Amino acid sequence: MRGFINVVAVIAVIQGLGGFIGRMWFDREWGFLHRLVELPLPGYLGVALAGVVVLVWADVSKKHQG
Repeated sequence: MRGFINVVAVIAVIQGLGGFIGRMWFDREWGFLHRLVELPLPGYLGVALAGVVVLVWADVSKKHQG
């Protein structure tokens, strides 16, 4: 289960950064996320940040369990 959560978190980071970078410097979103929801520019950074938070949380949780 933890591996699945890590994969989803990495995908969220990639989609968030891709959407932000694509819209900021290339005037169009990259990735798949923009096909699902219409996010403002800071929203893409929020998605990437949420992915990073989940990755850190999963790593800390793994270290505490042994």
